[in-house]
Amino acid sequence: MRVLKAAALAAMFVLCGGAAAPSDPPPKWAFAGMKPGPELAKDKLFSAPGSTLKVPGGKFADSAFIADWFPADHTPMPAVVGQGRKEKKLQPCALCHLATGAGGPDSAPLAGLSADYIVAQVEEFRSGRRACAGDCAKEMAGIAAALSPADLREAAAYFARQPYRSRMVVQEAAMVPKAELVWFAYMPVKGAGLEPIGARVLEMPADLNRYLMGDWRLPVTVYVPPGSIARGKTLARGGAGVMACAACHGADLKGAGSAPPLAGRSPSYLYRQLYNIQYGFRKGPAVAQMQPVVAHLNAKDRIALAAYLASVKN
Repeated sequence: MRVLKAAALAAMFVLCGGAAAPSDPPPKWAFAGMKPGPELAKDKLFSAPGSTLKVPGGKFADSAFIADWFPADHTPMPAVVGQGRKEKKLQPCALCHLATGAGGPDSAPLAGLSADYIVAQVEEFRSGRRACAGDCAKEMAGIAAALSPADLREAAAYFARQPYRSRMVVQEAAMVPKAELVWFAYMPVKGAGLEPIGARVLEMPADLNRYLMGDWRLPVTVYVPPGSIARGKTLARGGAGVMACAACHGADLKGAGSAPPLAGRSPSYLYRQLYNIQYGFRKGPAVAQMQPVVAHLNAKDRIALAAYLASVKN
C-alpha cells in the first residue's frame, strides 16, 4: 500500500513556501517523509499476525487493492473507501487512512471525527484553503476534486462510525536508535547504534513490511525529547499564555462540536497541522479560531504539544 503511494508521490514532494515566511523552516522529520519503502517480493505471501488473509506481494502494486486484514475491526467498507473509483482514477480512501480510519504519521486519523467535519475538510482541500508547507496536501487536493458529493458523504459517514484506537506508546528518550525515514515513519538501521533525539519526534512502527502493508494493529513506538510531555501538558492546559486545548476540543481532548479530537493522535501529523495553521498554509473559517492560539509557538512548543497530545489515552 505505502510502497505504491510513496513511489507515486516521492518525486513531487519538494519543500516550498506558499504563505507568510516562517521564522523557523518546516523540519525534515515532519514534512519530508515521502521516501519510498522497499518493494515487497511479488511472489511471496504476506500476512498480518492474527489474520487469516494471505496476500502475494505483487498485489500491493495495485492502487485499488486494500488488504482487509481484520474485517471484524470495522463496519463494511463502501466502494469509495475499499476500492476507489477506477473510472476517475480515484484511489480508495483506505489506501492512506486505512480501513479503520486509524491513519498514521503520513495521513489524518479519520476515525472518531464527525461526518460534517470530514466533509468540511475535504471542501477545504478542494477550495485550496487547506494546504501544507510543501506538497503534502497535493494528493488530497486531487482526491477532493474527484470525489462526488455522494461518495464524500458516504465515506465521511463510514469513518465517523469507526472508533479510534491509538496503537502508539509514547516514550521520552535522550538517545534513540539511528533510523531512516520511510514514508513519514522511522525505521531503525540495523547495527547502527544510538544517536541523540534532538528536536524531533520519531514514530517507529514495529515492523516495516506490516507498516507498508497497512496493518492497523501494528504497534508504534513514539520517541519524544525528555521533558516534552510535561511541557506539552502545561501548554495544553493554558500555561505560557496559550489557550487551553480543552476550551474547544473537550475536557478529555476527544473532540467537541466542530473541534476535532486530539487525544492519542499521531504527533507527526499534529505537528504539521500546528505549523501549517501558524504560518497560514491552512486558512479559512475552519481554523480561524486556532490561528491566534498558535501564533507565538516555537518549534519546541509544537513538539511538546504534539508529544503530550499523542500520550493522552483516547
